[in-house]
Amino acid sequence: MSVAEATGRVHALRGGMLGSELKLILTRRRNLVGLAIMCLVPIVMGVVLWATGSRDGGGPPFLSSIFGNGLFLILTNLLVQMTMFLPMAMSILAGDAIAGEANVGTLRYLLTVPVSRRRLLFTKFGALVTAAFSGVFLVCLVAGTTGVILFGTGDMLNLSGGTLPFAEALGRIALVAVYVSISLTAVCAIGLFASTLTEQPIGAAIATFIWVLLDQIFGGLSAMDWLHPFLLSHYWSDWAGLLRDPVDWGGVGGGLIAPLVYVAVFLSAAWARFTTADITS
Repeated sequence: MSVAEATGRVHALRGGMLGSELKLILTRRRNLVGLAIMCLVPIVMGVVLWATGSRDGGGPPFLSSIFGNGLFLILTNLLVQMTMFLPMAMSILAGDAIAGEANVGTLRYLLTVPVSRRRLLFTKFGALVTAAFSGVFLVCLVAGTTGVILFGTGDMLNLSGGTLPFAEALGRIALVAVYVSISLTAVCAIGLFASTLTEQPIGAAIATFIWVLLDQIFGGLSAMDWLHPFLLSHYWSDWAGLLRDPVDWGGVGGGLIAPLVYVAVFLSAAWARFTTADITS
């Protein structure tokens, strides 16, 4: 990292901290490639389903219902991507947030803007949350557009056995996207904490994603039922309450408590670590 590049990063930060962080995320080629791959998944999934015409196959829930309403492709896509792609993407972004700056030598320059460590940390978390919401909604937009083109806009079956008109179904799915995005903020907090522990962004990203994988593995073991209520992934599919008639707000609200608790714990840990650590690079 040259002095000129570091100075440019500092000047960009002075122009607006949140905007600077978002620009940093959006201008990195690997992030754009990852986003493109995630957007490609629902397109490939939809085309394969449309081409094969299979209406009674196995796989994720809602699969057979796609053929009645293209919006179901969004739900199926979210179920698939929440097992790997979306948590992996947020693990990479969060792992890079602090460790990436330290690795290339810009972190100590940023702290001379001047800007407090606390403000820098929370700005980075805000950028990660914005990226999570933006990424989920973009993927949903691509999936929804693909689904509507291939499978139409008929009434959507809900989980109570009734149907929802297209406009109401679209609103329910928008709430599902919000639920998934909030769930991902917990991954952001875990990754941000890991990023304060090292100067190697790859190490922080891998550690975060391993956490997510172990969370899902433990969640699938019946012998560890006692642990399930404490696992983040245990609540990832509780957005199903949004597709009932009437909406099961109690179940949905309960499912949002876990990620908020994770955010509080790991963001506090990241703050404690970052505000007391020696910054040498």
